[in-house]
Amino acid sequence: MDMRVPWPVIGLVVGLALGFAGAFGGAGAFFLVLFLGALGFVVGRVIEGSLDLGQVFSTGRTGRRPR
Repeated sequence: MDMRVPWPVIGLVVGLALGFAGAFGGAGAFFLVLFLGALGFVVGRVIEGSLDLGQVFSTGRTGRRPR
């Protein structure tokens, strides 16, 4: 039985809970909860190790300097 901690799901739940705690009602609250949920999911993936932020924000340079 695999007993790994599902960090992305935990991050998603925490982000959603913070969103609900921070805003009640309206379209603004919906987008705030959506954003915080997505942010929590990404943080969970980083903690889990399945997402490398260095590769995500890489500039794609090959080591050559621009002229």
